[in-house]
Amino acid sequence: MAHFIVTGNYTNDAMKGMVAHPSDREAAARALVEAAGGKVKAYYMTTGENDFLMITEAKDGVDVIASLLVAGASGTVSNLKTVRGFTSTEFTAAQKKAGAIAATYLPANSGVLINET
Repeated sequence: MAHFIVTGNYTNDAMKGMVAHPSDREAAARALVEAAGGKVKAYYMTTGENDFLMITEAKDGVDVIASLLVAGASGTVSNLKTVRGFTSTEFTAAQKKAGAIAATYLPANSGVLINET
């Protein structure tokens, strides 16, 4: 399963709604992500640039993006950003693979011309 870190902000309308009718936003986000086939591993309200941060798990990005499309279309969240997170094991595997294929790469500054026909 892949991990995705999602950050975003609540709109003014969303904040007005939360003040008038307090609700568990983690439960709402969890239900939406699960409906799309993913899992919420962690959900945090944050200070600073973003209002929330969510760590999700899904078989691929399609599941997470589907849930974010629904949230975004609601007009109550904005500035949604998603990045893929890698476990230490996954990143170690990527490093090993990079080492194995490094000799096949020809950098742009190598001075070697490649005939692209």
